[in-house]
Amino acid sequence: MSHSNPDRREFTKTLSAAIAAGMASGGFFSTAPSAKANATTNGKVGVALVGLGNLSTNQLAPALQKTKVMELRGIVTGTPAKADKWQQQYGIAKEHTYNYDNYDEIANDDAIDVIYVVLPNGMHPEYTIRAAKAGKHVLCEKPMANSSEECRQMIAACKDANRKLAIGYRCQFDPFHRRCIELAREQTFGKLKFIEAGFGFKIGDPNQWRLKSALAGGGALMDVGIYALQACRYLTGEEPLEITAQETKTDPVKFAEVDETITWSMKFPSGVSTSCMTTYGFNGINQFTGLCDNGWFGLDPAFSYAPPQPKSSNPSQAKLDLDPVDQFAAEMDAFARCVLHDEPSSVPGEEGLRDLVAIEAIYESIRTGKAVSLA
Repeated sequence: MSHSNPDRREFTKTLSAAIAAGMASGGFFSTAPSAKANATTNGKVGVALVGLGNLSTNQLAPALQKTKVMELRGIVTGTPAKADKWQQQYGIAKEHTYNYDNYDEIANDDAIDVIYVVLPNGMHPEYTIRAAKAGKHVLCEKPMANSSEECRQMIAACKDANRKLAIGYRCQFDPFHRRCIELAREQTFGKLKFIEAGFGFKIGDPNQWRLKSALAGGGALMDVGIYALQACRYLTGEEPLEITAQETKTDPVKFAEVDETITWSMKFPSGVSTSCMTTYGFNGINQFTGLCDNGWFGLDPAFSYAPPQPKSSNPSQAKLDLDPVDQFAAEMDAFARCVLHDEPSSVPGEEGLRDLVAIEAIYESIRTGKAVSLA
């Protein structure tokens, strides 16, 4: 999700349903021929954005003006004024405009192939599952859900409906991040030994949904710490064997329901260890560094919407002088091609599940004061 405050009015009336919805469990999505998109006249995949907060308004909608294969065709919003504005600005027909009461009628809309769920984290499971039942493929913003069990339920629902599910991990489609993965995997600077990663910012409005446990599932870790966790996972290509974590709170009133600052370390099967940090308490942390036998590389800043800035011990060897892309456009076009060509996504629901398993281990380590084994 975006790091600013969306309009919460769209979400309040459906919160209880989002938390209490009954869901199935197990499995993962199918890539059978019947999972292809509906035939469209221009050969593009039509998407509807669910939730028109800051991320949809300032990132996704502009990115959809740059996409080559995915096309904005529908919206779901609980605010009539937003519906009118988006219809006029993007030429969206009224018959492709929905609210949270008639959301399920999108099943009858052949112009919509994909639902992009851009709601508070606690609402991801309900609207993903309902989208799958409506026969639509799903892109869901990160974090995938508030728990690993909810992730499994979302995966199962998409499998049962024979629909594809992908998670909005935009950084994995960015050329700078992809090049850093190559540097680690190809051992350009020798064997990767240690990763330092962190992302945080000073959060404002104390009444926003990101500070409410039911909607957010957690604080800085769920919102932005997940980027640092992801970086460690995709640089190593491995899952952590052991996690140790600590939490610090400077404002127990503001952060009564969620975490403020967390530091954690991980050990990976190849021997790589990490030092990670996330916070809602201050600005200035937004980077990762991979330390190797014969040098180092990284990005600083790494995870914000602006193009990443590369750093390395030997720039000519690192070859990080790349052209930036719109990460959201790249992410959405990649999923559209998966749908059109009936191919698996590189960021499926299982990828979101793996992050939540690690996040739950971080929270468990904080609660118990002990290292948590994931082996």
